[in-house]
Amino acid sequence: MSRLKTISLYTLAVLFVAAGILHFLRPEPYLRLMPPYLPWHRALVFASGVAEVVLGLLLLPRRTRRWAAWGLIALLVAVFPANVYMAQTGGAGMGVAPWLAWARLPLQAVLILWVWWHTKPDAQPRQRN
Repeated sequence: MSRLKTISLYTLAVLFVAAGILHFLRPEPYLRLMPPYLPWHRALVFASGVAEVVLGLLLLPRRTRRWAAWGLIALLVAVFPANVYMAQTGGAGMGVAPWLAWARLPLQAVLILWVWWHTKPDAQPRQRN
C-alpha cells in the first residue's frame, strides 16, 4: 500500500472512531441534528456512534477493510438527512453559520469518495526483472 493511502486509511479510522466516541460523550449536538420526522433520536445517535467506532476500527485490518469502507459509505448516506436538516434550519441551533451548514453538504460527497478509495484493492508493486 502506498504511503499516501496508508496515511489516508489511518486518518479516516481516527476520524470515524473519534466522531463515534463523541456520540456518547457529547450526544446533545447530534441530537439537535436529528430531523423531527425520525423516531428514537437518542437510540439513532448511539447506533450511529457504535457504527462509526466499529467500522472505523474495521478499516484497519486488510481482511475487513473493503466491507468496513462500504459500511461507512452506507452510514454517510444514512446520516445525510441530518446534514440537510442542519442546513434547512440554519445550523439546527448549533451556532453554525447557515452558509457553512449548506457548504457542508457537498463535503459529504467528498468524504464518501475518500472512503470509497479504500474499497479498492491496493496496487501490487511491480516485479523487477
